[in-house]
Amino acid sequence: MVNIAQKQIWFVTGSQHLYGEEVLQQVADNSKNIVNGLNESSLLPIKIVYQETVKTSDEIAELFQEANSNKNCIGIVAWMHTFSPAKMWIRGLNILNKPLCHLHTQFNAEIPWQTMNMDFMNLNQSAHGDREFGFIMTRMRKKRKVIVGHWQSDRVQKKLGIWSRVVLGWDELQHLKVARIGDNMREVAVTEGDKVGAQMRFGMSVNGYDSSDVVKHVNAVKEEDVTKLLAEYESSYNLTNSLKEGGNQRGSLVDAAKIEIGLRAFLDEGGFKAFTDTFENLGELKQLPGIAVQRLMANGYGFGAEGDWKTAALLRAIKVMAHGMEGGTSFMEDYTYHFTPQKSYVLGSHMLEICPTIAEGKPTCDIHPLGIGGKEDPVRLVFNSPEGAALNASLIDLGNRFRLIVNEVEAVKPGGELPNLPVARVLWDPKPDLDIAATSWILSGGAHHTVYSQAITTEFLEDFADIAGIELLVIDEKTNVRDFKDRINANEAYYHLFQHGM
Repeated sequence: MVNIAQKQIWFVTGSQHLYGEEVLQQVADNSKNIVNGLNESSLLPIKIVYQETVKTSDEIAELFQEANSNKNCIGIVAWMHTFSPAKMWIRGLNILNKPLCHLHTQFNAEIPWQTMNMDFMNLNQSAHGDREFGFIMTRMRKKRKVIVGHWQSDRVQKKLGIWSRVVLGWDELQHLKVARIGDNMREVAVTEGDKVGAQMRFGMSVNGYDSSDVVKHVNAVKEEDVTKLLAEYESSYNLTNSLKEGGNQRGSLVDAAKIEIGLRAFLDEGGFKAFTDTFENLGELKQLPGIAVQRLMANGYGFGAEGDWKTAALLRAIKVMAHGMEGGTSFMEDYTYHFTPQKSYVLGSHMLEICPTIAEGKPTCDIHPLGIGGKEDPVRLVFNSPEGAALNASLIDLGNRFRLIVNEVEAVKPGGELPNLPVARVLWDPKPDLDIAATSWILSGGAHHTVYSQAITTEFLEDFADIAGIELLVIDEKTNVRDFKDRINANEAYYHLFQHGM
């Protein structure tokens, strides 16, 4: 579902002809050693590919043009080994459309106090060569990631690994197809948005389909495929008695399996890696997809309920970023509160669709009435989520721009068993506390739908917002409402000026 084997990040070293061939050869050798060292690191998920040292404006422009057209190249890491006059970077930076990371490092970690001479100084000029490069990108208003430190350190490699994963998610958005099965939930505001503007900003294509487009695939499901999937359900989950073979609701599990197989076939046939549905437009589907959606998310598909295509796309991007990492990522909704004088918490859940990658232990496969949608009782997976650091992220459309809101949270153990709550759930403590977090979230226009992740950190989404050129608001342990309101007001002014080219 996530194929990163062919993806590459190109390593570009800047210098100039001033220093002579001997120095330039040493620059090239050092750059190759850095690339080899980075590729040996377990902290970087994407292959780093060495590029010949660029020394002129033509070489830079040609290389960046090649990067733009190379489908395997998803980003550029640039480093100035020596001083590289930045005016010769202008043409290349003007045409570069791939994410850029400025690695401010040097080949050697320490100063060789006893042997250092001017030859060494001329060769190892990153300390001011990178400042020249940094100036021109700031002058050109070029968004980029800046990482400072020695390339062999775990801290630098971890930051570069995070950026690499974000670039992988960004690359996914460039060709992501999102299927909206039905429309948005009627009269709901936050799940609406400018799909054309989203495609211009993020690259993703969002289009609508009728439930009948899925139903025809459901009707074509083969009995042997249903039997195989039922066996998978039985081995993977704790089935309640009514759903086991011979149980009085076994037929509902069969229907759920057919929906999963048919929905998966519809998505795969259309090349969709993210989708939405809504209980208001189920057509001939016998039940709202529950376990089907949960399992598809576990396989890496993005999802948004009630037509929420923005959350579906963001979920898919974060799933790609977190590929191979510990911790799960799911569609989520702030559902209800636990208010006490001592501490207040949020219970996150949804009607059905919470991804089992965030499950603690083996989920229970259960069936209960839904109460809305007018369909048969849907099958779903029920579970708690493990304790630990997490975040909620919401992507909203403000009309003149997209805003990404992030709240750092701490998942905690529920205060009781919840024996009568037939949905997956997670209890969290929002930072800095529920009062400030919810106030800030509401002031910023954050949606009730989010992407919840225990795999990534805020740094991922900070890098993502920079690459996408969108606004980012973070609610964390340092947030206070007065400063947060000032930040919102300042951003309004900034984006108004930016929109009008001032």
